[in-house]
Amino acid sequence: MHPVALAPKNSASQTSAPLDDFTWNGWSAMETQWRVERLLSRYVACLDEDTLESWPDFFTPDACRYEIITRENVERGMPLAMIFCTSRGMLVDRIVSLREANIYPQRWYRHVVSSVLIQSVDAECLQVQSNYVVFQTRRTGQTDIFSAGKYVDRIVLDNGELKFVEKRVVVDTHRIDTLLVAPI
Repeated sequence: MHPVALAPKNSASQTSAPLDDFTWNGWSAMETQWRVERLLSRYVACLDEDTLESWPDFFTPDACRYEIITRENVERGMPLAMIFCTSRGMLVDRIVSLREANIYPQRWYRHVVSSVLIQSVDAECLQVQSNYVVFQTRRTGQTDIFSAGKYVDRIVLDNGELKFVEKRVVVDTHRIDTLLVAPI
């Protein structure tokens, strides 16, 4: 990982920058926001276009974490997740299993991401939260809401690219109407 610089514009003695006026890795707050939104857009495009073999590339190679957990478990402080991967290898295994070991009815997904908010900034990472909804269309043409919730992400700069070191998908409901096949 390359070192990053955080420089508040207000005062040299200030330890944390206002989230609307900072420099991170030489990028202004506006450029950082744009880059984060672009990362999220590329991430959901990968899922929606079913290019899942590229999905692990959105995460840091050395150590990463991906989980899908219910809002109820988060609010109760219960760590049990629906999906829990603690390495890039586990992400790759999930896709290999999806493609080769399991057979699922064909479905199409469409993600909508909104309200991207950089919640905190430090020299090493960005804490970002955004809302999402995923629509699922079945072979019959019926479209339903598959999942809704929020992404809670820790994003770092890795070899000049933004990557997820942690992606926590907090689903608003514990009920999944069909199989949880693809990443959210």
